[in-house]
Amino acid sequence: MTKVKTCIGCGVELQDANMLLEGYVTSVENDLCQRCFRMKNYGEYQIITKSNEDYINILKSVGKTKDLVLFIVDLCNLDKDINYIREYISNNTILVLNKRDVLPKSVKDEKILEYIRELTDSYLDIVIISCKNNYQLDLLYSKIEKYKNSKKVYVVGHTNVGKSSLINQMMKNYSDDTRELTISPLPSTTLNKVEIKLNKDLTLIDTPGLVDRGNLVNYIDNDTLKRVNSKVEMKPSTFAIKKGQCLIIDDLARIDYVAGEKNSFTVYMSNNVVVKKMNALKQDRLKDLAKTSYDMKYRDDLVINGLGWVKVVDKCQIDLYIDKNVEVFTRDSII
Repeated sequence: MTKVKTCIGCGVELQDANMLLEGYVTSVENDLCQRCFRMKNYGEYQIITKSNEDYINILKSVGKTKDLVLFIVDLCNLDKDINYIREYISNNTILVLNKRDVLPKSVKDEKILEYIRELTDSYLDIVIISCKNNYQLDLLYSKIEKYKNSKKVYVVGHTNVGKSSLINQMMKNYSDDTRELTISPLPSTTLNKVEIKLNKDLTLIDTPGLVDRGNLVNYIDNDTLKRVNSKVEMKPSTFAIKKGQCLIIDDLARIDYVAGEKNSFTVYMSNNVVVKKMNALKQDRLKDLAKTSYDMKYRDDLVINGLGWVKVVDKCQIDLYIDKNVEVFTRDSII
């Protein structure tokens, strides 16, 4: 029986019969599908339409194993429910908080860990890492060795949290394998499970990320995505603000200060996102977007999924204008 050949970039089954379908190659001798080849070499992205149900079924298949799982989360875009993955898998799991390099250096790791431990006790361990800076990858590797109960370890999480980046860095650190998984800031880069044998005792299995429908990245163009997708340390901007003023966040969102004493808002977003304070009464920009009112408590964060968050010092009422599909929520301030 002929073994099915899969793309080493995204895991999809390779085929040379139909260029309109996923997995197309000009020759079955190729190791990368045309989509991954063009993404890797030319930065071109071809949208593949898959439902989350397809990805959920893959996660459920992981849940039927007893293997260790690494649940990767973007520190700069924490989920409203950090335990959502438990709906699909109950395996022993290490919570991996990625993209430490983007958070301000002034924020201490222990403060982050304390915050996360208040939210969940559902994981074997919690590790803060940065794939980009190779930060604490040795610690994560030692935790994997400690907790794994087989040679296989699965890597799961939403799209764009750094699953493939983590595996690529671990390959560089701990393996002689020279191939790379396909990396992109856009959703649905990995299309199927991809097995990477680091050594004779450990195989990492990358899985497709669940598409977070409430994430802003699903509703912006590529140029805007490049601005929003922060790759360097955030430099927070603080604004003194009072009733009658507003913050215009690029062409993406608007926050009107409706009621409350003079306040302080600190914006934690990509340094390429332009934020301006303006007179709300004289400015109509972005008021055609969906409006939601929020009663902010003392030291609350207003979190805009996929964009970042605004730390509010004192109680107040605000109106937020943003695309109706983007998830927004409040939380106790993380910083």
